[in-house]
Amino acid sequence: MTRVLLTGGSGFIAVHVLEALLAQGHSVVTTVRSEAKAQMLKDTFPQYGKDKLDFAYVADIAQEGAFDEAVNSEPPFEWVIHTASPYHFNITDTKKDLLDPAIIGTTGILKAIKKSAPSVKRVVITSSFAAISSSKIGTNPDHTYSEKYWNPITPEEAIQDPTSGYRASKTFAEKAAWEFVEKEKPNFTLSTVYLCLPILSLDKMGTDKTRQMNPPLVFGPIHPKLQTLDTLNTSNQRIRDMMLGKMQDDISPSGVYIWVDVRDLALAHIRAAERPEAAGKRFFVTAGYYSNREIADYVRELLPDVKIATKGAEFPG
Repeated sequence: MTRVLLTGGSGFIAVHVLEALLAQGHSVVTTVRSEAKAQMLKDTFPQYGKDKLDFAYVADIAQEGAFDEAVNSEPPFEWVIHTASPYHFNITDTKKDLLDPAIIGTTGILKAIKKSAPSVKRVVITSSFAAISSSKIGTNPDHTYSEKYWNPITPEEAIQDPTSGYRASKTFAEKAAWEFVEKEKPNFTLSTVYLCLPILSLDKMGTDKTRQMNPPLVFGPIHPKLQTLDTLNTSNQRIRDMMLGKMQDDISPSGVYIWVDVRDLALAHIRAAERPEAAGKRFFVTAGYYSNREIADYVRELLPDVKIATKGAEFPG
């Protein structure tokens, strides 16, 4: 059994990471913003007592010292899996709503671990395909994206619009994490996880002092139960819109053409923490290609009474 701190535990991806950790017998403390979020998770996993599932309250990850208390535990933590970061475009201030929470939240937890949690040996951070992809290159068939590539977005481009702000937030936050490890030489290793290369690539990890995960679009089951469909995670909203008949005239563009099942992504985070050879690596996790047209075909088959367009969003050649 390993004692694990999981940040952002009520998030779409984090809940599946939490479920997998608990199923494997680990003891988890997860950060949440409120008592209501904690109660929601208690109701979702009622079979686990306080010894297996506990909570730390972090109202604003962009505040200096936000994680200082959360990293303290008895028994002490051995792993930290940091998933907390904004992923939405309902913002009014790109810096305040996207850049600061992502960057300060990431560096803040690393500082807190180094300062107050010397027992932590493994840190895994959820990154994004946005930290790898480039809007200038897009889906150019002559370019192959991999963990070696960085999004070249600039600070000036970051504040142009919410989409650029999100891409920049993931890029800058991950770069800040690697820079922290390089300069501070902490007692823990780091890995980052992206939603984009096959999970099997986790068997070919190298060694170093940090790990990070970078995913593409993330589909899969939702829990805890949604209060309203408006709170559905961003990736799954396109499926909701089809089911509600919002794509009767045309299927909207697919955008990113790669996807991953949220349950596989959760397992990737845990594998990155478990395996010493994962240290210092970026992992681009994906199940392959998809298109909105394919999703529409499935929805049409399951819900024949729902009208969905039969044109648009062609699978890229």
